[in-house]
Amino acid sequence: MSKQPKEEGDLYTVIDSISTIECGKEAAQHFYFDDGWRNLNHGSYGTLPREVGAVARYFHEQSERRPDWFIRYESRLRNDEARAAIAQLINAPVDSVVFVPNATTELTLFLIYQPGDVIIHFSSVFDSCHKTIEYLVETTPVQAHGIRCDYPITDADLVARFEEAIQSIRASGKSPKLAIFDTVVSLPGVRVPFEILTGLCRRHGIFSVLDAAHSVGHISLDLTTLDPDFFVLNCHKWLFARRGCAVMYVAARNHPLMRSSLPTSNGFVPQTSKIAKPTTGSANANFITLFEFVGTIDKSPYLAVPAALKWRSKVVFKHLKGEDAVRAYCFSLAREGGDRVASILDTEVLDNEQGTLRQCAFANSRSKLHEPLFFRPLTLVREYNTFMPIFMYVGEMWVRLSAQIYLTIEDFEWAGRALREVSERHTIRPWHPSKS
Repeated sequence: MSKQPKEEGDLYTVIDSISTIECGKEAAQHFYFDDGWRNLNHGSYGTLPREVGAVARYFHEQSERRPDWFIRYESRLRNDEARAAIAQLINAPVDSVVFVPNATTELTLFLIYQPGDVIIHFSSVFDSCHKTIEYLVETTPVQAHGIRCDYPITDADLVARFEEAIQSIRASGKSPKLAIFDTVVSLPGVRVPFEILTGLCRRHGIFSVLDAAHSVGHISLDLTTLDPDFFVLNCHKWLFARRGCAVMYVAARNHPLMRSSLPTSNGFVPQTSKIAKPTTGSANANFITLFEFVGTIDKSPYLAVPAALKWRSKVVFKHLKGEDAVRAYCFSLAREGGDRVASILDTEVLDNEQGTLRQCAFANSRSKLHEPLFFRPLTLVREYNTFMPIFMYVGEMWVRLSAQIYLTIEDFEWAGRALREVSERHTIRPWHPSKS
């Protein structure tokens, strides 16, 4: 069990004492997993090392020991330090980066819509984002335009459909106002040519909103070069932060559009107000202040982000270290592991001819399961001590597996055998909710 720091001076002592962390079985020893549990679904909820969890608990306890001192003063200083750390990782201006609880929390706040405005999205958009779009269509004048994309699809085809949608909307006399798309799709877990789509939005004068929940800690990011309008990412998925911890990047040119946080914070200043707006010496202080103090949200997940980055800097794989090592190991394991699972199941992996869909840490292998989806994952949890998302996609059953530094190829081989065994069974033991 990792020692929890008692004083500020030894906040990172345990992490600093670690020389290196080898990917695989050595890395697994740093996580909280129960004996026998195989965490093959990291992409859904993420998890964190014990050493990072100890730092998060320290900050949480500080808020209970001296609540006013910590919440009113100390946490704000720590929040700025954490923003600076994550901004450096994603190469973004620190004054354009704020913490929020979840990647989808602020999606309803970006713009005010007029009749004739249209939101463009792909059919692969995450369900909660799609629900947000439906909510906006129901409560504002905006309309939605969905683009059908059934994977495997080439990047060129996806981009062409995007441009066709823009032309079609304008030909109908409407205005494509905003486009929302992924960096990495959730189901199926595939890489999106988001760099090209962002550039097209800029060229056509459309606001780009990237649902980047599966980005930081997963794929390389350079937001200064990418230059999106809005970019929201989860740190608690692939970066090893505590749940829930997300970051919202808003380009400086769009700061005036961000009128409120959700819920509205004390930093909100009505446009008609004669009260002087708060300033910290930064030209973007109003944007930062909006999200600096939002109710009594527990900030300990945000404040422990520097600890997560420091821990990740210790990870090694071959000649690589830090973020490069994490990425290389996970990408390699996802490719080799996905192939191995498909071989055991006598099926195939999901990819296009160019191989671009698999440039991430997800592997999607076709499954031969046929019975109701509800029972299969329960069988895996109850009888195999694991979970793997099993889903119907374009008429076929697929399983998504997440590669991570605490897994090995043996875990994927075990997953393939477990899936084959479950698919070959004729009956499944009835499940009844626990009465405890």
